[in-house]
Amino acid sequence: MTLRALLLVATALFSIGIYGLLTRRQAVALLLSIEVMANAANLVFVVFARYGGAPGHPLVLFALAITVAEVAVGLALVLVLYRRHGDTLLELASEAKG
Repeated sequence: MTLRALLLVATALFSIGIYGLLTRRQAVALLLSIEVMANAANLVFVVFARYGGAPGHPLVLFALAITVAEVAVGLALVLVLYRRHGDTLLELASEAKG
């Protein structure tokens, strides 16, 4: 594949993630949308490492480590939200402040 085609795939993945982030109300769907956006960014890093000579592979490993930590914390928050309210709607999280 060419550089342009790979960047279009990354743009499409990032756009799908943004769409999911803006339209979903469930916390798990939001976490999945953020994961898709992070994978699109990782794809851009790898594409530029392949075609541009930039050192993208260490950046991808670092980004994956951060994403794994984010998912672990996010899922812990989702579990707390589900145990407290019986659902994972984000509107319930604003009520859990007190």
